[in-house]
Amino acid sequence: MAAGRREFAVLLGEFRRGAWLVPLDDQGDLWSAEQGGVRWICAFSDEPALARFAHAQGAPDREWSYQRVLGARLLDVMVPLLEVPAGVALDAGSDEGMLFPPVAGVVPEGSVVDTGGTR
Repeated sequence: MAAGRREFAVLLGEFRRGAWLVPLDDQGDLWSAEQGGVRWICAFSDEPALARFAHAQGAPDREWSYQRVLGARLLDVMVPLLEVPAGVALDAGSDEGMLFPPVAGVVPEGSVVDTGGTR
């Protein structure tokens, strides 16, 4: 396994075991955004990270309700429920941000997007 893949596997394991803050939209659903044909569930490591994101969205004074959700639940349960190509963006917009895309080994088999590439 290449060093980059090994490091990603470690980060993925930490993400799956951790509980993350996921803001809720006006309907009470997990807040997500679409970019590049993928629906990204936005999760944050802590309240300051969520506040920085809210400020960047031009909504620093909006009260952002959120739920604490296990990373494994986001990837294994919530991503498939979206029924579109989806993944999770952790700490979106920050230098420490990380994407967990809809690829094999990250999301359930039925949610994997075929990129047409080879491994």
